[in-house]
Amino acid sequence: MILVLSPDATPDQIEHILEHVRQSGFTPFPVKGEFRTIIGAIGDDTNPAAESFRVLPGVEQVLMILKPFKLASREFHKADSVIEVGPTKIGGGHLAVIAGPCAVENEETLDSIAARVKQAGANILRGGAFKPRTSPYSFQGLGEDGLRLLRAVGDRYQLPVVTEVMDTRQVELVNRYADMLQIGARNMQNFELLKEVGQTNKPVLLKRGMSATVKDLLMSAEYILAGGNNQVVLCERGVRGFEDSTRNMLDLAAVPNIKGQSHLPVIVDPSHATGRPDLIPPMARAAVAAGADGIHIEVHTCPEKALSDGPQALLPDQFDALMRDVQGLAKFFHKVLS
Repeated sequence: MILVLSPDATPDQIEHILEHVRQSGFTPFPVKGEFRTIIGAIGDDTNPAAESFRVLPGVEQVLMILKPFKLASREFHKADSVIEVGPTKIGGGHLAVIAGPCAVENEETLDSIAARVKQAGANILRGGAFKPRTSPYSFQGLGEDGLRLLRAVGDRYQLPVVTEVMDTRQVELVNRYADMLQIGARNMQNFELLKEVGQTNKPVLLKRGMSATVKDLLMSAEYILAGGNNQVVLCERGVRGFEDSTRNMLDLAAVPNIKGQSHLPVIVDPSHATGRPDLIPPMARAAVAAGADGIHIEVHTCPEKALSDGPQALLPDQFDALMRDVQGLAKFFHKVLS
């Protein structure tokens, strides 16, 4: 539920309300706005103690939230959340372009890719140091050596970096190097991992699971938010379907669907969704037109030699052409590439 406080609620009253909410078995999440404070009270809404909230000094209104995802809901936070990844903003009219190779392979390759995507206008560098692969014999990533390379190249080109964390045991390590932690599709419902990243102070890029509904995605985000980390960005990357001419089925309707239900930013990954370089640019453009707060594009200077997912990567020249379109669309839709 949400406790809407009166504009003239005093600091002592607010502290008393927070303490009463805790003693009643709820977890309070205060949000201070420009004119008033609201408090999200997360717990059992059928708890009889909740009725006492209405008579507390300083409480103007108590609103029930019927959705199972409380902190991610529009009811809890009316305005679009803006997530800061280094100097880059995502959401609230700010457009993120995350670009880079699927995997960090070596410094020379990563450096050449980073130089090109930075020049084209990307504002976050991606690269996997730990790679979840279908086959145990495929390239699994460089581990901490890959994290060091990603950090060094990101700093060289003044790009914040995002990389995937796959296990609770990796969170502390990845958190030392990355500006943003990615939870991949396979781990969207790894609840222990979600709790762990919820304890960090880093933005989290949460990808939709391969067979997950929008509700499933928002409930996974709720785990991170409930842990105290309110810096969550959602990512639509296609779901598993019957069509076999593309890697996945891209659900662009998820963008406005999520935005109607949640304040969290939403980006789209057409690389993993389509798996085809010829489809990535039109789907990226469509994502921006649908209201996405960013796009996630894989780029490689030599896709045929890439150690991971080369067939779905754009060449730098193709990425240049896409960015010219994206910049035009951003201007048309009044979005800022920060």
